[in-house]
Parts: sequence; C-alpha cells; structure tokens
Amino acid sequence: MSVGTNSIGKPVSRIDGPAKVTGRAKYAAEFSAPGLAYGVVVSSVVAKGRIISIDRSAALAVPGVIEVFAHDNRPSLPSSHEKYTDQVAAPGSPFRPLYDGEILFSGQPVALVVAEELEIARFAASLVDIRYETEEAVTDLDTQIDQAFEPPEKRAPDWDPPARGDVDSALSRSPTRIRTEYRTPVEHHNPMETFGSTAVWNDGRLTVYDKTQGAPNCQEYLCSVFGLAKDKVRVLSPYVGGAFGAGLRPNYQLFMAALAAIGLKRSVRVTLTRQQMFTLGYRPQTLQTLTLGAENDGRLVAVKHDAIANTSRFEDYQEPTVVWSGALYSCDHSTVTSRLARLDLFTPCDMRAPGGAVGMYALESAMDELSYAVGVDPLELRLKNYSERDQNKNRPISSKALKDCYLQGAERFGWSKRRPEPRSMREGRELIGYGMATGIWSAFFVPTSARAILAPDGTLEIACATADIGTGTYTILAQIGAEMLGLPLDKVIVKIGDSDLPSAPVEGGSWTAASAGSAVVEACKGIRKELLKHASAINSSPLQGVDVADVTIVDGQIRMTSDPSRAMPLSEVVMGLKEPIRSEVSAAPDERALEEYSHYAHSAVFAEVRLDEELGMLRVARVVSAVAAGRILNPKTARSQILGAVVGGIGMALHEETVIDHRYGRFMNHNLAEYHVPVHADVHAIDVIFVDEQEHRLNPLGVKGVGEIGIVGTAAAIANAVFHATGVRVRDLPITIDKLLELRQPTSNHAA
Repeated sequence: MSVGTNSIGKPVSRIDGPAKVTGRAKYAAEFSAPGLAYGVVVSSVVAKGRIISIDRSAALAVPGVIEVFAHDNRPSLPSSHEKYTDQVAAPGSPFRPLYDGEILFSGQPVALVVAEELEIARFAASLVDIRYETEEAVTDLDTQIDQAFEPPEKRAPDWDPPARGDVDSALSRSPTRIRTEYRTPVEHHNPMETFGSTAVWNDGRLTVYDKTQGAPNCQEYLCSVFGLAKDKVRVLSPYVGGAFGAGLRPNYQLFMAALAAIGLKRSVRVTLTRQQMFTLGYRPQTLQTLTLGAENDGRLVAVKHDAIANTSRFEDYQEPTVVWSGALYSCDHSTVTSRLARLDLFTPCDMRAPGGAVGMYALESAMDELSYAVGVDPLELRLKNYSERDQNKNRPISSKALKDCYLQGAERFGWSKRRPEPRSMREGRELIGYGMATGIWSAFFVPTSARAILAPDGTLEIACATADIGTGTYTILAQIGAEMLGLPLDKVIVKIGDSDLPSAPVEGGSWTAASAGSAVVEACKGIRKELLKHASAINSSPLQGVDVADVTIVDGQIRMTSDPSRAMPLSEVVMGLKEPIRSEVSAAPDERALEEYSHYAHSAVFAEVRLDEELGMLRVARVVSAVAAGRILNPKTARSQILGAVVGGIGMALHEETVIDHRYGRFMNHNLAEYHVPVHADVHAIDVIFVDEQEHRLNPLGVKGVGEIGIVGTAAAIANAVFHATGVRVRDLPITIDKLLELRQPTSNHAA
C-alpha cells in the first residue's frame, strides 16, 4: 500500500501553536490539585564539605510552613538503593539529593521547605540555618590535566574508534603540519521554562507533571528510587518550554517533589529559580589539541585529535567529541583520544549536539588554519579531502549529499567573491570576513512504539509517549497520520508526553522524527489493512480482491494504485465501522542496515562577520546553512530548528560562557543578565537550504533529524570568518573583543 502526498513535505504551521499563544497549553508548574502545597529548594552555599548542623526552627515557626525536609529527616527510601545506582537516560548514576550530609558542588540542594503558599515557602527557606565543615573545592580544569583519565566504561563503543595507520610516522614526513589547541567553556542550556514538577498525590497513586524530555524515563526513575509499582506512577509533560538536552535526565526537583508528596501524603509542587538552573547539568569545558599533517596541496596525510573534558567526582560523563575527526575526511592515518578530568562540580549533561558542537569547532578551525598554511581555499580543501565512506568504520554511508551542501551553500552565500587574504575585505570602517565549516551528526532510529485509533466519525488519534520540546513533534506526527490515511490534518489528534502511552525513548539526539514517525507509519499501516478488509466486505465494492500493497489512500479516497477507477470514498468505509479500528506497534531499525552502513546528516555552514574597528563591535551579518537530512517532513518546522540551532552557534562563538570563581567553586554569572546569549540585535540574516537527499536504508520515512545538525559547524564558520576579517585567530571561545585586541598580531602567523 503506497503513501499519498497530501500532508508530508508541506510547510504546515504548528498544530499546537494556537494553544501556546492563547495560554491554553499548560506546562509542568501550571497544573493544579486540591490542597496543593509548594516546595522551595535550599541550596548549598559551599562547594565541598559536609553539613554539620541544620537549624530549621525559625522556618518551622512561620505560619503556613508544613515541613522542612533534609537528609536527617527525609522519608526513608528502599534500603536496596544506594547513592548513585539509578540507571536512566542519559546513561549514568544521577545525583540523588538529600541522601546524606556530604556536599559535592556549589548550589547542591540541601533542604526543601514545604508550605501552603509559594511566598511563605520562599521566605521560610531564607530562615533555614545550615552550618558546614568545608573543604577546598577543585574546579579549575587546567590544574587537573595530569590526572585526566580514559573512562573504563565507554558510553558508546563507536565513540572510541581504533587508530588506523601510523600517525606519528605520517606526521613526521608530512610537508605541512598544523598543531593547534582549542578551548571551549562551560555553557548552560537556559531554556525559557525553568524546571518544575507538580506531584499530585491521590490515595497512593502519584501523578507527576514534569518538565522533561522523556516521561517514561522519569516514571522508571521514580519507580526505582521510591520502590513504587509502575501502575502507581504516571508522568506527564504535554508541553515543554525548551530543553536543549537539559531535560534528558530526571532533574532534582522531580525527586524532591515526589519525596515531599509521598512523605506528606498530599500534592506538592517544586520549581527551580533561574539561579538554581545553573546547579543542573551543562556543556562541559574542553581542552582539545588538533594535529594535522598534509601534502603541499592540502590533502590530509594524518589527523590526531586529543580532548580533555571535565566531569564530576561522582560520574564519568562522556561525549563524542573526537570521533568526527576520524570519520569525516579521507585520511589513511588517524588517531583520536578522549579523557576526563574530575572536578568538584555537578555532572555535565547533553547540550544540543553534545560533543559534536565542540569537537567539530576544533576540527573545522584546524582545517581552516591548514587552508591558509597551504594556500588552498577553505572550501576547495574540504572537497580535496571529501570521502564517501565512514573513515572510522571503513564502510559506506547510507546517503551523503554533503558535496551538494558545499556547492549550493557556496553559491547562495557568494563564496566566490571572497578574497583569500585576511583583512582584505572592507566596507567603510568595517572589516568583513567570510568563513565556512562542515557539519556532521549521527542519524538515528531507535525502537519506539505508537498507537493509532480511527473512529467511525473519521477522526484519527495518534498516541506515543515521546515529547515535543518545541521541535514540532505534534505537527509532524499529525502530518504522517494524515498522509497515511488520506485525512485532512484537522481530523488528526496527537497525544504525546505521557508515560501511560505507548513507550518511547527520551526526545533527544535528533532521533524523534525518524523513530516516533516510523512507529506512527507502522501503526497506520495496521489501520489501512483493516480499512481494506472493511472496504472489500461492502456489497459491490470496487476493491474486492485487491491486495493491500496495491492500494493508495489519498484525498479522501481508497483507490487501487494500478487502476485508479477502482476507488471508494474513505468516509463511506469509515461510516460502516461499528467500533474504532485500533493498531499499536513497535518500530525498530533494520539491524543489517545498521551494520552495513553508517548514517549521518551533513551540512555546510557559511558565515559573514563584520568588525567595526573604531567601536570594536563584532557581529555576524549573515549565515547560510545548507543541510542534507534526508526527507524533510515539514520545511517550516525544520527550518525553525535550523534557525534556532544557528542562533545557538552564534551564542557559542561570540557570547556564551559560564564563569567559575575557583576560590569558591561557584558559577558567578548564574542569571540571564550576566550569562550572555544572542538577542534580536545579534541575529541578522539566516538562510537555510535543504539539499535534496534520498535516504532509503535508515527508516521507512527516509528522514534524518535536524535538531542538532544546525549548530554543528556554525561556531567554527564564525570563528574562521573572524580570522579572515581580522587576521587574529582566537582559539578560546567565546570570541570577545578583549581577546581580539590581546592577540592582535601580524597576519602571517596562521598557526600556533
């Protein structure tokens, strides 16, 4: 049975948009319940040590205060659960608050004040007197380089590809060698909606409205930690006000809201302040060394990429930072290594394109430096080293239109107008720079379940436990359902963000469209089979004896593909239903295709920057991002994903940095006034091109994710443009005017 063409591929506006702009959409901290109490978290003021006393008497004396929970009086947990044993996505052992009096990082939650009103709880929290025995906290990555280690257990085997060739020997005989060091800082996600959980207690059953990227993930966590039966816990997150990866794991407000609700046998809401958002995970800081060996014409001989990133004292958090350097370009000799350094900070977590955003910044900056060293245009250099195979695994890539990304992006941008010499392009008092970079991100398809129900009135309900963090999941799932059954979009209802729905993994990694979308396709195929049975059973039906493989449903008609004259109105078939048709399935990738091919989305990013020499103002004037991501389900929502990712790349290149005062082990700019992100005045023209790419091996829809690929390569393209404009190479993000002034030097010095 073939798929029609009435919905997929159209630039449909978000079906959840009206609910959001009118306020009908409810977020985690907006759900209410009878007798709802409010919890406020008390955060540690030291970065390392132990609690020696807690005086809660003043807080408890405030009228309306119900309880002050801490490690010394919290409800007991199942004895079998240790401090760091809860395995959830992303993999690891999340910090569990209020376990004991040990302090592991600044801002650690150490108490929860619960009161009848939020304002009362907030005031009482200021009265809790906690005394500490302090130890010196180590939060400076540079001091721990000698103690950096390779984690004994790899988060993913693919992230640690074996060396190929003899890199050191190849480097020694390379006519051109580039060895450079790049740094990226701690960055925090800062989604618009802060984290909050409303835990509704109802006669032993816990219903939690949580800001999360995975309701089933949080349900499993709560059942594990509190020893609850799965049918006693339900987690919902119908709307999520952004996350960027910060909501992949259960955050500590979820634990504290559930703890208080279970302990008090009443409903409790806990929300975090913007300042407390900086006590959660973050993009780790990295120190990366890139060594490239090349022939005189720029063809790579050897690639060596070493990275050190920080983790916490209690988890070995890992990212795929270096794997791209071994995979992307044609090169016979390659070795990559990744190590961790323990600091007295909270565990980092996935942030948009984790590992890829920072690793490709280093690789693509080094490639740009190589282009100047050998006198080859940066775009030509990448084409010289183009590979159709995954170099790490020496196997073909299922589909790769990166070369088209280069060519179409360059033409749209006007790359041919670029003068090669730094500081050679100017308009008035502004220096102009052109830079470009490659983007790459893994294309995933992970097992996911979905349910489809077609009612006698012709309404289709799609249900899946996946989430929509602002990416357009509601809309694309509706489009897929409408396409599969030939229905208008307004006849499709989508239910997601509920652990009671068919299971789905966390929404992250750019796998949701492919995974949840494929599950919806399979569920709708079941509906189509039943529809054909009903159509065939109708007296004088023109579809009697027709095989399901030779039927198309489009424009409200069920018709035979090879003979369109044999057709029936869908409405006529549906009206004859005595009860809804249900189909629930699980979709999973073809393991053979996963083993035989590598799967990636690619992009080419071109950036123009302008620097006002008199005022010292640096701005990104325009960006062209050409993306190859298979079939585009909705060009409008997909374009929005790339736009947002490019803005994130601008922030990474020029603005974002969470600053640590190592004397106190504390993030100092823990607010939106001092943590700089791009605002309207920083964002100018962004042009998105979706390059045609046919993907037939990864999933039934032929799609790849677009959430991450838009940021990968963007920071490098901007950094490369800054060098072209100024002749100054800043290798320590973000690029700020003080660094440009400090490093100003003759343009002939192109490499460290």
